[in-house]
Amino acid sequence: MTTRSLWAWGTIDRFPDDATRRRLAGMARMLTGGAEPALLPLPRDEDARVPAARVAAPATLAALASATERDRALHAHGRAYPDLVRGFRGDFAAAPDLVLRPRDAAEVEACLDWCSRARVACVPFGGGTSVVGGVEVAAERRGDFAGVAALDLERLDGLHEVDATSLAVRVGAGILGPALERALAAHQLTLRHYPQSFEHSTLGGWIATRAGGHFATGPTHIDDFVEALVAITPRGRVETRRLPASGAGPAPERLWIGSEGALGVITEAWMRVQRRPRFRAAASVKFRTTHDGARAARALAQSGLRPANCRLLDPAECMLHQVALDGTAVLLVGFESADHDQAPWLARALELARDHGGTIASGPTITDDGPGGAAGAAAGPPGAAAGGPAGEAGTWKRAFVDAPYLQSALVSIGVMADTFETACTWDRFEAFHAAVTGAAQDALRRTVGGGVVACRFTHVSPDGPAPYYTFLGPARVGDELAVWREVKAAVSEALHAAGGTITHHHAVGRTHRPWYDRERPPLFGEVLRAAKRALDPAGVLNPGALID
Repeated sequence: MTTRSLWAWGTIDRFPDDATRRRLAGMARMLTGGAEPALLPLPRDEDARVPAARVAAPATLAALASATERDRALHAHGRAYPDLVRGFRGDFAAAPDLVLRPRDAAEVEACLDWCSRARVACVPFGGGTSVVGGVEVAAERRGDFAGVAALDLERLDGLHEVDATSLAVRVGAGILGPALERALAAHQLTLRHYPQSFEHSTLGGWIATRAGGHFATGPTHIDDFVEALVAITPRGRVETRRLPASGAGPAPERLWIGSEGALGVITEAWMRVQRRPRFRAAASVKFRTTHDGARAARALAQSGLRPANCRLLDPAECMLHQVALDGTAVLLVGFESADHDQAPWLARALELARDHGGTIASGPTITDDGPGGAAGAAAGPPGAAAGGPAGEAGTWKRAFVDAPYLQSALVSIGVMADTFETACTWDRFEAFHAAVTGAAQDALRRTVGGGVVACRFTHVSPDGPAPYYTFLGPARVGDELAVWREVKAAVSEALHAAGGTITHHHAVGRTHRPWYDRERPPLFGEVLRAAKRALDPAGVLNPGALID
């Protein structure tokens, strides 16, 4: 059964069974030190509380509209911890009044025209995987509008054009990650963009949220891949020119990359693609401390080697995902290329790691998938082919894919589990890391008596890492959201005070707005508001996202 869950991550058939939930409960008790969590009864779809719709689509849009309770509930939330808690409780008060599914750009224009005239808030919706409150209108704003429409772009999918000479493709914004990679594989190409939400997120969503992919260095943010795009605004259509680069003023496509649906609806894009990788080389390295591993990661990031994977896991992260249980930090290093053997690059990377006190834990593993790359990797990140990577990297890969499902399962046994990510420069990382982990641990002690805080690097640049933190603690059942808000506020304040960004690749949404407003220069905020007034005079596009 591949039906999407109404409240949890992903599809119903992949939700962990009761035996898995019991094992998780035992592990959670050992990790957090609290009483053993209990298996809570799973919610039933028929118990979902969806408010009555306030507005209906006009006859001209009736063929595009749905107002069923299930459809509206599926478009009520993203998949952040608070969304999972509310969904588990059957609380779908945030459900839109209707769901519109345009089939082309002209129908997007018609939807925006009606929303502007009828004073209906319009929330562009891709895969619904937002973890920052990006796809719902806040309760205090809903009264400002006659209704709320979710603009689901799933019909604007497909690979429309391939320019094999320039290595670029024109793609519909509603295409899901696996479908895109399957289509590209037929041409021996790949976008090489694999966020953790890959299975259920869309190209348009990646662009609108400035998503980060699986790869640690080089082109990995979606920004790096966008050659041109088409956006429909309430004022009209914007289509940017295909160019490898330009010095002609500020790049217009940059206004919509990261715009979170507040400035227009991205309907298609020309994306830079690559030939499918053939040659791979990988190894894992252990370090006595996280900071030893961080110094090795910095050396790799600044070496010019550009590893595809340079993911540092601290001891707590290793323990959470059963990568290593001996108190060491582990650095996963990997290289790939469509053109040449990667063994020499890996050999030099391992020299750098040893220079910083690292010892090889597994590998090196050198593979050649043959001409065209491995067919099995068409719909997933590295390691999807030929049974996946071995050793620590293989364990981590499986944990990475399963993590969103496990978070939903933890909610169902009364455990608070969430993540936050950031970026800072290398010169401040050690003090930054101490301040942030200290704030998180203090907030957990204050609210639920303690818990676990773990860290990994998702990306590394020559000038700094992107630390990604996970925190777990026993939930106060019935008061989960108040506890989460207190912990989230504490860590967000720490990120801001220590000079990091409120988000490296999860977008702003509504969750991060208070800190984003303080992070961006005030005058830039005025520029964004002016752009909003020019493009969306009625203020109906995803109100509350980025700007008011």
